[in-house]
Amino acid sequence: MKKAVFTFALFCFLLNSICAEEPYKVRGLCIAAPTPEVIDEFVDFIDNTLAPDGVNTLILRVDYGYEYKSHPELVGGNPLKETDVKKLVTICKKHNIRLMPQVNLLGHQSWAGTPGKLLEVYPEFDETPEVEFPEKYEWPNDDGLYCKSYCPLHPEVHKVVFDIVDEIVEVFEADAFHAGMDEVFYIGHEQCSRCYGLDKAELFAGEVNKIRDHLKKTETELWIWGDRLIDGKTTGIGLWEASFNNTHKAIDLISKDVVICDWHYEASHPTVALFAAKGLTVVTCPWRKSDVALEQDKMTRSFIKNASNEMKPRYAGMMQTVWGSAKGFMDSYNGTANERRKDASADCFKSLVSVWNN
Repeated sequence: MKKAVFTFALFCFLLNSICAEEPYKVRGLCIAAPTPEVIDEFVDFIDNTLAPDGVNTLILRVDYGYEYKSHPELVGGNPLKETDVKKLVTICKKHNIRLMPQVNLLGHQSWAGTPGKLLEVYPEFDETPEVEFPEKYEWPNDDGLYCKSYCPLHPEVHKVVFDIVDEIVEVFEADAFHAGMDEVFYIGHEQCSRCYGLDKAELFAGEVNKIRDHLKKTETELWIWGDRLIDGKTTGIGLWEASFNNTHKAIDLISKDVVICDWHYEASHPTVALFAAKGLTVVTCPWRKSDVALEQDKMTRSFIKNASNEMKPRYAGMMQTVWGSAKGFMDSYNGTANERRKDASADCFKSLVSVWNN
């Protein structure tokens, strides 16, 4: 009898050990798409570094840096060609890495004093047409201008952006698409005759669901950043990593199959639990502080360990974010960057990789 009890206890211990060491479903990296001149170097980086390090999800921020055929007027400078993208597709397939493109939708349609390609070509889509770009950009400013948004209720905007989305998803041979949608400060603005006076949470959720429903036609999964779905005032998280303009109520209005990328860069806020409790799949996202990233890893593992069977699958894993160039990140990760060009997110990612692989 004692032997049977001991054998059962040993079996449970080994089973728990195996489960505890099970890797995250998502071990991700989100980074700017490499420029054409470093495509081959980036392919080698995937082959010899990212894949051996255990990365299984790669999000490339493309935006208008691709040679779109559907809307050539929206092609930005130094764009990727289809042959460049196919090199990335091939290497990711070799290593079973899930590859997905990102194009910022709704927000981030400008930067500092410059419109993005969409509003440059189609200024009629601007949510705030009377807000002019300053010669010298500063924050804060009287207009509350961080990044412009397109009007989600403009009758022509989705025809254009969905053409772009469909084309980039097809060329990437992707089964998921990241729409950005972070840091949306301009929504339901008084300068917009279509949106003003409407509930901002409903406007935001309406745009999320419209994008999701469009992607669903081709069984493509929608990923977005999660900051606009967090109440920045009640939580004390603030203006950037959460919402001050009441979009947070959209968390109860969006489709439950939208994947949330929960980014926090200064502290390990436990908001992944909020998203999971709302029935949403969530990925924890650090940036450049290794201590914060390691706390986020520990927190995420703790939530997974202690979650109910219903909640456990919703904690999908972690994804390193990089807000510099692909070239700069590679040089920093490989130890070849000079001091001026060092990317702190490379050291942060190394910290994550070390715990993922031990």
